[in-house]
Amino acid sequence: MVFSSLVFLFMFLIGTLTIYYIAPKCMKNAVILMCSLIFYAWGEPSYIIVMLISTLIDYCAGLVIWKWGANKVIRRIALIVSIVMNLTLLGLFKYSGFVASNINAVAGDNVLNINDAFFFGIKDLPLNTLPIGISFFTFQSMSYTIDMYRGEIEVQKNPISFAAFVTLFPQLVAGPIVRYSDISKELNNRTINLDKIYDGVVRFITGMGKKVLIANSVGALWDTVLADVQAGTPVSAATAWLGVIAYTLQIYFDFSGYSDMAIGLGKMMGFNFPENFNYPYLSKSVSEFWRRWHITLGAWFRSYVYIPLGGNRKGMGRTILNLGIVWLLTGIWHGADWTFIIWGVLYGVFIILERLFLGKVLEKLPGAISWIYTILLVMFGWVLFASPNLETAGAYFGSMFGSSGILFDSTTVYLLINYGAVLVLGIFAATDAWKVIVTNTEKKVPVLVHVLMPICKTAVFVLSTAYLVDASYNPFLYFNF
Repeated sequence: MVFSSLVFLFMFLIGTLTIYYIAPKCMKNAVILMCSLIFYAWGEPSYIIVMLISTLIDYCAGLVIWKWGANKVIRRIALIVSIVMNLTLLGLFKYSGFVASNINAVAGDNVLNINDAFFFGIKDLPLNTLPIGISFFTFQSMSYTIDMYRGEIEVQKNPISFAAFVTLFPQLVAGPIVRYSDISKELNNRTINLDKIYDGVVRFITGMGKKVLIANSVGALWDTVLADVQAGTPVSAATAWLGVIAYTLQIYFDFSGYSDMAIGLGKMMGFNFPENFNYPYLSKSVSEFWRRWHITLGAWFRSYVYIPLGGNRKGMGRTILNLGIVWLLTGIWHGADWTFIIWGVLYGVFIILERLFLGKVLEKLPGAISWIYTILLVMFGWVLFASPNLETAGAYFGSMFGSSGILFDSTTVYLLINYGAVLVLGIFAATDAWKVIVTNTEKKVPVLVHVLMPICKTAVFVLSTAYLVDASYNPFLYFNF
């Protein structure tokens, strides 16, 4: 079930919020848990057990760390069990197929076959089928145990409250990655009022508009061009560039829109989730881009990998090694394929170069040149990220640089006519121009903003709903992670 679906909007969400609001305070976490399990089971009932195993492991590990606070050995064993078990679950389901296929490719025979595995007592549960959101909820749950071991948070003794934290449906399958420390106080005692609900509704509608009206529209353009490349159809350079521009906009509005919807849902339920995006396409370096893109993932790797490895405290050589490890893991986290690994390594290389000398060069260059450098690298990265394999990525890069021998053709004109308006809208909305306009207008004519804003949000909701009623194309890219 995705947020941008009629079933979620007019059945699940209305029913959940109705029960949630009328439930007594002591029962609200139980309502969250029940509804979150229903939400997850809607698409993948078999895999609830994977999420519950992760939840149980970390709940018990937290209790052990708290109970045996003076015994360093037992505390460390509990932490190791939590990390190993969570990473084992993630590895089995997300990476076993990738590992097996590479071993089989090297061995030249079908040495490993992971299909129809018997796992945790569930027969015919294929390990190469990815449970939705496993990368998010394992990282989220594991962060609780690590923070407990560090002494940064208090233990959660209530199993219902802890399970509600892990399964919290607004951010369960696609983030933001909410650490226990982010919402520990609200999990036990949160305030729900009309102002917060209104802010949540507005934020949700904003995200819905991003996802449905922009991401879905430009996504169709990208799919068209990618399909031609995969089919071996000659694609003009201009068409290929249009396609990657479309995907650059699609993945931003798809993911940031979903994050906005999650943050909005959290507000409706009394939670304040961390922000996940900050206009990343305005960045003037790759390092800045990753401070603005998927902020909660970057914070997770910084807190639990980069800093524990030594960060930048042990000399430049060690800093480079630590950055390399983090970006290799970032690529692997996103997907079990060489395209993702190379994508992560590519970013790691440029971030290391910026740390060594390139960052200082970029600071001295005109802002426009630094921005062009950044956005081109990001777009090249998205080609790798979005391609199903390295062969397709190579073919797509070739089309971008004229391998077809055609600069532009009638397909380019057709795509511009059909998608030009939404591409312009997407480019405008990916900047902070709208925010600046609204802020300046509110300072000069506050009444105008207060009157028009609800009208605009209502129009976005109506248009998005109308789109969903008639649409068969409504993907969500980060369900794959």
